[in-house]
Amino acid sequence: MAAFGTLTLLIAMVVATYGAVASIVGARRRNQRLIDSGRAAAYTLAAVLGLASVAMVYAFVTGDYSIKYVQRYSDASSPLFYKITAYWGGLDGSILWWAFLLSVFSAIAIHTNRHRQKEILPYTVAVLMVICDFFLYVIAFHKNPFDTFLTGTPATGQGLNPLLQNAYMVTHPPSLYTGFVGMAIPYAFSMGALISGHLDDAWIAAVRRWTLISWFFLSMGLTLGMLWAYEELGWGGFWGWDPVENAGFLPWLTGTAFVHSVMIQERRGMMKIWNFSLVILTFLLTIIGTTMTRTGIVQSVHAFGQDNTLLLLFSIFLGVVLIVSFGFMIARLPELRARGRLESWLSREAAFLANNWILLFSAFLILFGNMWPTLSEKLTGERVNVGIPFYNKWMVPIGLVLLFLTGVGPLIAWRKATASHLKYQFTWPASAAVVTATACLLTGLRSSWAAITAFALCAFTSTTVFQEFARGASIRKRNTGSDAVTAILGMVMRGRRRYGGYIIHLAIVLMFLGFAGQAYQRDEEAGMKPGETRSFGRYTLRFEGLSHTEDRQKEMITAEITVMSEGKVIDHMRPARWYFAKHKTEPTTEVAIRRTPGEDLYITMGNYDLAEGHVALKLVINPLVDWIWCGFMLLALGTAITLMPESVLAPVAVRLPAAGGAAPAGGPTALLVVLGLGILLGAAPARAAVDIKAEQRWIETNVLCPCNCRHLLGGCGAECSWTPEYKKKVHDLLVAGKSREEIIAALGGSAALAAPPDHGLQRLSWALPYGLGVIGAGALVFGAWRFSRRTAPPAGPTTPPTADPNLEDRLEDELSRLDS
Repeated sequence: MAAFGTLTLLIAMVVATYGAVASIVGARRRNQRLIDSGRAAAYTLAAVLGLASVAMVYAFVTGDYSIKYVQRYSDASSPLFYKITAYWGGLDGSILWWAFLLSVFSAIAIHTNRHRQKEILPYTVAVLMVICDFFLYVIAFHKNPFDTFLTGTPATGQGLNPLLQNAYMVTHPPSLYTGFVGMAIPYAFSMGALISGHLDDAWIAAVRRWTLISWFFLSMGLTLGMLWAYEELGWGGFWGWDPVENAGFLPWLTGTAFVHSVMIQERRGMMKIWNFSLVILTFLLTIIGTTMTRTGIVQSVHAFGQDNTLLLLFSIFLGVVLIVSFGFMIARLPELRARGRLESWLSREAAFLANNWILLFSAFLILFGNMWPTLSEKLTGERVNVGIPFYNKWMVPIGLVLLFLTGVGPLIAWRKATASHLKYQFTWPASAAVVTATACLLTGLRSSWAAITAFALCAFTSTTVFQEFARGASIRKRNTGSDAVTAILGMVMRGRRRYGGYIIHLAIVLMFLGFAGQAYQRDEEAGMKPGETRSFGRYTLRFEGLSHTEDRQKEMITAEITVMSEGKVIDHMRPARWYFAKHKTEPTTEVAIRRTPGEDLYITMGNYDLAEGHVALKLVINPLVDWIWCGFMLLALGTAITLMPESVLAPVAVRLPAAGGAAPAGGPTALLVVLGLGILLGAAPARAAVDIKAEQRWIETNVLCPCNCRHLLGGCGAECSWTPEYKKKVHDLLVAGKSREEIIAALGGSAALAAPPDHGLQRLSWALPYGLGVIGAGALVFGAWRFSRRTAPPAGPTTPPTADPNLEDRLEDELSRLDS
């Protein structure tokens, strides 16, 4: 099987190389037979790599331990499901999975566009084949998953990492890979357009669905990763701004920007250069994220080991992609002039422009934060940490601004908004925001300004969505005489992109409610004996004792806890530690969670004494956290509506009256630096300088735990043996009157901090993003100002303004059908 697998990889390289050469030569010579041959090579490549994947899965299922990769990530006792998914559980297999997915996506994209995009398709095929060739070269000559042992074959396998034996972790990597790989399709079509010189909007029509599908899978991968961290790692949170987590977030940000700005190009003929740049950057960021994850250039508990050869190969590939891509774009600049112009800063175009710039700046900031520890080590010899406190400072206000723009975008008209239109659109959303903020203050939710602002903006955005649905349905009912349900169904079906985007907006609101709730998280640690009770919030917990069980794979130590409220038993919770036979030094933490719409009771089990029955527990109350997962499910629904083909809706649409009108809308405005970003809305309130408890809290939220988990001292799991010792040390130093600086020095100096210190060269880590952000904003404003002053090309007659909001809505609805 190993020889067969290696042979398929070599054949795949030959096929991909031939496909690229045949497509380019055929396009240059206008030889249709060569072009068809190159297209056939793409289909053949998918089939050959499919055989390689089958061989890999077969080796895992049959336990072929002569293959190093199989022996390292599987064993006979693993369930069949985990044997199959171990395919992408390690570095070598994950790259093969990437290449296989890319070949399949390429074949589908090429086949569906074979009768369209005939001028750019050969170059698109060539670009996709070159990308496949690079990954195949890496696999065949550096990370071959079919490599075998040179001497004896081990009798057993080492087994999959216990942390990966979780349903979320099994689905999280392939979801992210699907999103990463899918972004290569828009890039290839954009390069086909640049190389061929066919720079109209046809290439956008070819990639619109691919972009949304890839964006959705990135969103799903990030959400599944959050769920895995929440339920498996046991530290009480779901996003820690780890470099590998951030690597998956980067292309999501620029992909979101592209989804928005492409609407402006389709509607107004503007932002062509910007859109080409975003597609190229998104693809580059998928490769950068892959590089960071697989080469060890960043330190992370999720990263694979360091590999300098792999780093060199990826760096060369990145350099070639960067030079070639922007080289062709620069060469085509004269042909990329916009047809329209920015007519007003009070317009949807301007709102989308601001949204795009903020998303792009967020991507730069996160990439900078990921790379600064490595750069600092090269420049000063000292490696610093860039963690939650650093991102807190930046991402909280950025996330709030983007949440605001999510609600504002659909309310502002295209071209130019009038004062009467703004008043008509903003009255109810603004009122809802003010009422919500006032209610939060009156009910005592004052500990976090960010959370209160988030709640107010959630009310603003959700009111925007409901208002647009209500007005659109009202107009449709009035014009068609249909009932409310029929009116809404017809309205959604005739404006799928618009109303699917609105549903995504509402999903964003739900997710931000969950993020904002983290500002009111409560946690404490408890050492308990059998029969002992402890009050925690509105709960009373009684520890019943420890139990010990085993199965074929693992040994399980479980704590039995009875949960009571108001004197009544409401639940029995069982946090546990699992010790896998092949990984006894890597126990997993099995979290016990009691979920309710208002809050989660979250219990993890730490150190224990099985003989005495003692146990250390970490108790956490997470308000509103489950709204994040509900929000993602709504996001999936909105994306499905947006992507739903006309043929699916046609039979229903025939039975519905014609549309009368609907309110303006936008595309899926930013999951908004959502996955991870709003998490930090739980920024700690201002501290009192003389309060020992507040000072200890500051230390615990700004210093890393020394156990190398990269969690903050106050957020490490209950099983960590370092946490109690260090917390006591901090408390003793505070009681002794030591300053923050003295305590940090005693804990290890700047290396112990979760963010770079604000002095010396490290000050650059804070100043550089500020400086570049200001310069970038200034350049953007200046460019938009110059752009808005250009003389617009002659156009057809424009529609005169009308004072009737209903007529404006109907006109906007008719225009928006172009988006469907």
